Amino acid sequence: MDNPAKLDLASVIRLPPVDVSTGDADLDSARTEARQYLQFYNWVVSIKGEYFGYGADGIIYIFLFEIEPGRPEVNQWTWVIVGDLPPTYIPADDARTPFEALDGYIGALEDWVEAAREGKSVAKLIPVNVDATPANAEMLASRLKFLDERILPELKT
Repeated sequence: MDNPAKLDLASVIRLPPVDVSTGDADLDSARTEARQYLQFYNWVVSIKGEYFGYGADGIIYIFLFEIEPGRPEVNQWTWVIVGDLPPTYIPADDARTPFEALDGYIGALEDWVEAAREGKSVAKLIPVNVDATPANAEMLASRLKFLDERILPELKT
């Protein structure tokens, strides 16, 4: 899905160049975290464009990045979700809008929670930066419930 027309770019706001503040300290901090998270991966040669999809102060931020991929199978459009929860990326061929990105994120983390609750391996699931214990699963499950019930409906409209 290298064609940006397949994305709903009307549902995101283009961010200013990286050396220019948005005027919102929390958004700038989340943007920096998202950039650093994405640049960790060796399949990202560079970031060509940045868009803001959604933010709930201190809880969650959803960004869309246009990247120069380092491998041919990597999509040039990638969502990054950061906040008071495990950061992740979602290829834009799996999600066209911030709603779809968050919905996919919640679903992937629910799989992790279920596996952690049951003591199963999480090795092939979305990476989460805590041990896969029942206690950690319950903490994450409560955050996911909040996202599903309070944040996701805001994005659907």
